[in-house]
Amino acid sequence: MAKKLFVGSLAWATDDAGLRAFFEQFGTVVKAEIVYERDNPKRSRGFGFVEFDDDAAADAAVAKGDGAELDGRNITVSEAKSRD
Repeated sequence: MAKKLFVGSLAWATDDAGLRAFFEQFGTVVKAEIVYERDNPKRSRGFGFVEFDDDAAADAAVAKGDGAELDGRNITVSEAKSRD
C-alpha cells in the first residue's frame, strides 16, 4: 500500500516537478503535488503531498527529508494524517 507524506514550509517557487525531483532520491514517487490557493490557483499555499509506493522509501524520506533544504527553505516532512 502506498504511503502519503505531508511536506510543509515550501518556497513559493517550488512546483510539482521540483517536489518530485527532490523526493526521487529516496525512491520511486507515485505522486507529488503542491496545494494551491482556491482564489488564486497560481499561488502555492506553501505545502504539498508526496506519495511513495514503498513504505521503506517513505520512511527514509521522512528521516532524511525533514529539515532538509529545498529551493532555499528548510522543509518539514511527516506522514500525512487522515482528515477523518
